[in-house]
Amino acid sequence: MSLPLAGVKVLDLTRALSGPFSTMILGDLGAEVIKVEPAPDGDMVRQWGPFDGDISVYYLSANRSKKGIGIDFRHPEGLALVRKLALQCDIVVENFKVGTMQRMGLGYDELAAENPALIMASISGFGSRGPAKDWAGFDQIAQGYSGFMSLTGTAESGPTRVGTAIGDLTAGLWLVIGILSAVVQRSRTGRGQHVETSLLAGLMALLSVQGQRYLSVGEVPQPCGNVHPVIAPYGTFETADGPLNLAPATQAMWVKLCNILEMEHLVSDPRFLSNADRMQHRHELKQELETALTRRTRMEWTPLMIENGIPAGPINTLEDVFADPQVQACGLVKALQHPLLGELRQVGLPLDLSAGSSDEAALQAPPVFGQHTRDVFEAFGLAAEEIDRLLEQKVAYQANPMMVSV
Repeated sequence: MSLPLAGVKVLDLTRALSGPFSTMILGDLGAEVIKVEPAPDGDMVRQWGPFDGDISVYYLSANRSKKGIGIDFRHPEGLALVRKLALQCDIVVENFKVGTMQRMGLGYDELAAENPALIMASISGFGSRGPAKDWAGFDQIAQGYSGFMSLTGTAESGPTRVGTAIGDLTAGLWLVIGILSAVVQRSRTGRGQHVETSLLAGLMALLSVQGQRYLSVGEVPQPCGNVHPVIAPYGTFETADGPLNLAPATQAMWVKLCNILEMEHLVSDPRFLSNADRMQHRHELKQELETALTRRTRMEWTPLMIENGIPAGPINTLEDVFADPQVQACGLVKALQHPLLGELRQVGLPLDLSAGSSDEAALQAPPVFGQHTRDVFEAFGLAAEEIDRLLEQKVAYQANPMMVSV
């Protein structure tokens, strides 16, 4: 059975991370994604290390399930080619600075006038209106601007960025949701639309209870490290061989935890009677619990907690994660065949679709720059002689077929 987006054509004009992550998800769901990279050097992230051989790992992480072509955006014929492709696609995705698509003659209104069914999807740093609309979209800047960094870290460390580019990745996920919504609506109306999000908007949408604390009661949350902002005990605790996460979120779990640790006296301690009491005395509580927890190791405590209904787990390194039997059982890592690197392992789409194909062979490795230029042009109706001329005049770029014959 085919994947959900089979038959949907996507023109991917994105670069760096937020847009490519979004289009990779669409490709994994079955869409034909055509990644257009600017000649002569391709997506800027191809120059960012570390490298596997001479291929950017950063690039590999967000460009699976795509066909790759190279076009010189600065050449008038190059822009005409992009326009031709866009008008024959269902969806165009871009993450240029606000106004760039319009200046290139590729704005939504202009393209939709010729193809009303077209869906355009855009990611910016801070939105397409307002005083910061012209700011470039860099993840760390957005993490700080959105308030996300003010919630992360400790009083000692100060504001801390999340360990991945969470602003970029979140914006990519929100854009996919918007695109899929537009596809559904188009199936009823026959018309496309312009879907927009930003790094700022995507992060603010994840503020959750922290944002609601401010909006409802005027509280300005402070960074609280590895403890929960409103539940105690809940967070990271030291054991005999390192930190363990514990999440006894209910009063019943709290009582059970005290029994497991043989610290039943804490249940009646006036400092810890209710969650509100425990929150007020959370630092003393942590010290009390760790006197017991340091008697055993993380992996001694974890199954004991789980068996007794207390959510718990070790804090893994990535080496631990990728060797973990649960990760392996869930098939979260996929093996693809790359034309230059051979077997390439990647974190796959984290969805199991019972009505979709689960054939890993359907996944395509991230393309070499210009790997599919000739094939894509032919599929869009360009004659062989015209393609030869465009390549010869460097309006477009095709990788050496001998390099990508695998």
